[in-house]
Amino acid sequence: MEVDGDFQNFKLSVTTDEIEKNITHATFRITSDQFDFPPEFHIKWSQPYVDVAGQWKTSSNADKSLPPDWTNSRNVTSFVTFHAPVISLFGYENKNRLTYACSDALNTLIIKSGVREEDAKIYNIIKLFTEKPSKVKEYEVVVRFDKRDIPYYAALNDVSKWWASLEGFEPVSVPDDARMPMYSTWYSYHQVVNEKKLLEECKVAKEFGCKSIIVDDGWQTLDANRGYAYTGDWKPERMTKMKEFVDSVHALDMKVMLWYSVPFVGEHSENYEKFKNKFLRYQEGDKWGRLDPRFPEVREFIIDTYVQAMKDWNLDGFKLDFIDQFRVYDGTVLEAVDGRDIASVYVAVDKLMTDIISELTKINPEILIEFRQNYIGPLMRKYGNMFRASDCPNSAVLNRHRTTSVKLLCGNTAVHADMIMWHYDEPVELAAMQYTNIMFSVPQISVKLKEIPADHLQMLKFLTRYWVDNREILLDGEFAALYPETSYPVLISTGEEKTIAGIYDNLILDMEKFVFKKLDIINGKATDYIILKVPDTFEAKVQVFSCTGELVSDQQILFNKGINQINVPVSGIVKLTKN
Repeated sequence: MEVDGDFQNFKLSVTTDEIEKNITHATFRITSDQFDFPPEFHIKWSQPYVDVAGQWKTSSNADKSLPPDWTNSRNVTSFVTFHAPVISLFGYENKNRLTYACSDALNTLIIKSGVREEDAKIYNIIKLFTEKPSKVKEYEVVVRFDKRDIPYYAALNDVSKWWASLEGFEPVSVPDDARMPMYSTWYSYHQVVNEKKLLEECKVAKEFGCKSIIVDDGWQTLDANRGYAYTGDWKPERMTKMKEFVDSVHALDMKVMLWYSVPFVGEHSENYEKFKNKFLRYQEGDKWGRLDPRFPEVREFIIDTYVQAMKDWNLDGFKLDFIDQFRVYDGTVLEAVDGRDIASVYVAVDKLMTDIISELTKINPEILIEFRQNYIGPLMRKYGNMFRASDCPNSAVLNRHRTTSVKLLCGNTAVHADMIMWHYDEPVELAAMQYTNIMFSVPQISVKLKEIPADHLQMLKFLTRYWVDNREILLDGEFAALYPETSYPVLISTGEEKTIAGIYDNLILDMEKFVFKKLDIINGKATDYIILKVPDTFEAKVQVFSCTGELVSDQQILFNKGINQINVPVSGIVKLTKN
């Protein structure tokens, strides 16, 4: 390992601590006698490219291959509201080969693993202070190196636990309602929402298990042209009877969450003139600016907006969007000048978000706060209790990939799927794949429930009830995400009394990996069979259900050692109980 940098007035010290066999923490500390801008420096090391199938990182991109070391196209850039500073190099049988992570999840870090063509080695690098920071006298970062021969997903889970144990990283509590299915208005209504129609959706959604409605963009403006030129006043121009609507939803025993774009103020808003000189960035083509949280009046405005909305309308939560736009841009002044009381953008963001969750939990300790990928780093767990996969409309495979990627690193924070939707002419079995592919996360449903075909509605009812009945296993069980290089075609969650496996490709499920009395298998692919490899002969009661809940078969089956086949409809579920 080597460290490169022109440290000038700073002194560098490096210490290492073996936490346990094959886990080392290396501490890099720089100090100066006076406040100064810390220098850019790089931490580098290499290793043979042996039994490494790919790299896992927090990007929503499904490509897990290692790039050549000469390209910067797939660097991991992280800061408080963007990704997380971790990479896991995994082998061909899901084993960890090296997982490395940094304790600094606040500032901008660039990390990368790439293959060098000349020697078939993997060259790893961590770049610090590539983005000019605020002045400091000292700075410290710990890099965790995990070389244990364990599943890569176990190594990532331990990284998540390590982060959560650090001072200032403590995650907020997760209310039970954050772990229940929700109805979202975004794909079904986009910006054209109204109270009457949404209340009707709630009545239907409530019947099959939804506990909340997320009213997305549109409630606050009559403009329906996308974009954020009219954003920033947060008055219910379209849904003018907001309090009445919230009360009506509460009467159904459901919660209400509202969408807000946190940093944006548009040029057509009343607040534009007030804040036009307090932006981090403004682009003429966008017609809206990104607020600078280093101004105390900006932080006060944002916090008061949510506090007042909660008090006025009795809201249960917020979908806080575009947090990642709080960042350092070209030309950003990095000093506490001209009315700014904090020099660092990221320190100001941390203060803003910490104060938001503090003020809101004073009003309602069970407040629901959703963030979406890519603002799902370890510090974001301090401010919110729901992490949603980034937008992937009508893409079952990508939704599975993204929910799984979020789930592997976020501990007990509730992982939500991107809102599921489909064309209403879709055969019900294929429409159901949007659901079966996200079973190991919290479903958000975004179709018009009174317009979808009757069998589609029956499918939603059956799968949601199944999900609710099994959510402790699906969300809290010991989770295994196999073969990340091919978008996790096998997902397994093991509880105390039952194991649930999701199969998403035409492959053989090796039963040697299971110790179970009860096993449910979700057929999340477009073929009507599941192939099992059985290590020892056993007999079991086997029930097969269609995606609409029809009992297709109920029989005793002798599973012989070797290859066995179970016939199951597309998007169906097998329930297997050993005798």
